[in-house]
Amino acid sequence: MAVTMAEIQKLRSMTGAGMMDCKKALTDAEGDMEKAIEEIRKRGKAIAAKRSEREASEGCVLAAVKDGFAAIVALKCETDFVAKNADFVALTKQILDKALESQAITMDELKAQTIEGRTIADLITERSGVTGEKMELGYYETVKGESVVEYIHPGNKLAAIIAFAEAGVEHQVARDIAMQVAAMNPIALDRASVPAHIVEKELEIGREKAREEGKPEAMLDKIAQGRLNKFYQEVTLIEQSFIKESKESVGTYAKANHATPIDFKRVTLNEE
Repeated sequence: MAVTMAEIQKLRSMTGAGMMDCKKALTDAEGDMEKAIEEIRKRGKAIAAKRSEREASEGCVLAAVKDGFAAIVALKCETDFVAKNADFVALTKQILDKALESQAITMDELKAQTIEGRTIADLITERSGVTGEKMELGYYETVKGESVVEYIHPGNKLAAIIAFAEAGVEHQVARDIAMQVAAMNPIALDRASVPAHIVEKELEIGREKAREEGKPEAMLDKIAQGRLNKFYQEVTLIEQSFIKESKESVGTYAKANHATPIDFKRVTLNEE
C-alpha cells in the first residue's frame, strides 16, 4: 500500500531512521505505525547481533550537572564519522539528560530508563540499525556533592566530573580542578583512597629496583617507602602539582579557595 510523506516523516522523527528505511518499514507494515517501529527495532537488533564481535572504539563523551548530581555518559560506535554525526551526539545528550533527571546510579538502571516510551537500551539498538554500526553505552559515571562541576574536553572524547563537600564553591576553582582530573588522570583522591593492592605492588617495585641498584637489604623498605611517597604525589589528585601553578599542589589550591574535593570520575575514549 502507498504511504504518505507525513507518515514517513513521523516515523523518522520517532526512530531517527532514514527516509527510505521508514518508507520500507511502513510499506511492509501496511501503514501500521507500531508495526513499522517494531520493524526498525528488529533491523537494529539484527545489525547489533551481526556486529557484536566488532570493536566500538569511537564515540561521544558528554557530562553535565544538576542539583548536586553530576554524570558522564559515553556512547560508543565504530567510526569517528558516526561519532560526529549530529543525531548521534543528540542521542548521547538525550541519554545524559535522562541520567540527570533520574539520577540513576548504575549503567543498568540508566539503560532501563525510558525516553518517549522506549528504553535507552532499545534506542541505542535502533540507532545501530540506522547507522549499520555497532553501538553501546560504553561508560556511565556519577558523583554527588554540595557542589559539582563538569569539564568536557573539545572533541567530545574526554570528560571529568568532580564533587566538593562545600556548597557554593567558586565555579572557576571547581572547573580548574576538574580540568586537572581530565589532564593528569589521577587514580585516586588521596593516599587513603589508593587501593591496597596498588600500594603493595609499588612497594615491591621500589624494593626490587633498590635491590637491583645494589642498596643494602636493610634499607630496601625505607627506600621503597620514599619512592611510594613520590608515587602518591604523581597519582593522587590532592598531592599532584597543580597544572596552573606547578609550585603548589591541588590540595593547597583547593584549601586556599575553600574547596574540599570528595569524589571525581574521568572517562576518555582517547588512547593513553
